[in-house]
Amino acid sequence: MKPKFEVADVFRRYGDEYKSKYPITEEQRKVMAAISVCRTAELGGHSEVCDHCAALRNSYNSCRNRHCPKCQTMTKEEWLEKRKQELLPCGYFHMVFTIPHDLNPLIMSERKKFLSLLFRAVRNTVLSFAADPQWKLEGKPGLLTILHTWSQTLIDHFHIHCLIPAGVLSFDGRRWNPSGDKYLFRVQSLAKEFKKQYLSLIIEHLDLERNPPNSKILMQKAREKSWIIYAKKPFAGPEQVLEYLGRYTHRIAISNHRLKSIDNGQVTFTYKDRQNNKQKEMTLSCLEFIRRFLLHVLPSRFMKIRYYGFLANMCKAKSILLIRRLIGKDMETKLFVQETLQEKVLRLTGKDITLCTHCKIGRMTIMEPLPEFSTG
Repeated sequence: MKPKFEVADVFRRYGDEYKSKYPITEEQRKVMAAISVCRTAELGGHSEVCDHCAALRNSYNSCRNRHCPKCQTMTKEEWLEKRKQELLPCGYFHMVFTIPHDLNPLIMSERKKFLSLLFRAVRNTVLSFAADPQWKLEGKPGLLTILHTWSQTLIDHFHIHCLIPAGVLSFDGRRWNPSGDKYLFRVQSLAKEFKKQYLSLIIEHLDLERNPPNSKILMQKAREKSWIIYAKKPFAGPEQVLEYLGRYTHRIAISNHRLKSIDNGQVTFTYKDRQNNKQKEMTLSCLEFIRRFLLHVLPSRFMKIRYYGFLANMCKAKSILLIRRLIGKDMETKLFVQETLQEKVLRLTGKDITLCTHCKIGRMTIMEPLPEFSTG
């Protein structure tokens, strides 16, 4: 069912006012513009006619921006289909590496640099633990890492979700060393090492001319706190892994379905209170809603999904085949089949988008392309 209210509505009504009052980056400006015109006449499209009743309708193009609430479903499904070819016949651990909010101003001052360092700290931490004999693995792990930058109320909350197979490939490539059933590493020890790694990397790359003048004070506050790593028990099988991936990989700060109203310069949306897991509502001014949404626009060409260890892109294909053989369990993997948009929607939702919504009998066929249209 189509949501009643959309982020695009907020941008169209209040975007110009926001841009006139507050500073905005070029990347944020592009995101606002793309979301505002997504699936409208401005992006062009094509006209269709029903082969039974001759009803006409226009179908407009998507903006395909990675921050757009309308454009992630198909991208996510294509990505998931490809990941099916990479699953291993073993358990998987889900871990979340979170940093204290004290470091938020520092990260926001140079997001591309400090978020890249965050990925590196997670990678270094897991790889060092996997190599340490005390954890009885001694090999190379595989990591699929996903950056999220938001909380349920859209404030900046930087954390990385990790999906890690329950075992490592020995350094000589001859053995698969499985982990225990309950945990991969002790999270308290992991959190201490993660804290050490990230703060060390920040010190190494700190630029007092470009970063906040109180950066060292912020770091000291973060150093005094206990850092938290969340670890979930292993997934039972590949199906649960894919379900997890679908929930986290292509999520954006807020979906259109969470918007409840846009009225009198205010936006009301739902959120989950993590203190008691209850669904609640929050109302913000439209300008504050836009400000919070734009906090999560990533730098241009910044990769929010990254692979490390034996899942690194340069060795992933060979490693997966080798590990499957070492584990000794067969896995049925289906070849990735390129589908049309109509075929994907039908498979995922059961809805035939070629069916005429007027007569419910005929099929819509393309008549002619519609040119891009701009009011400006």
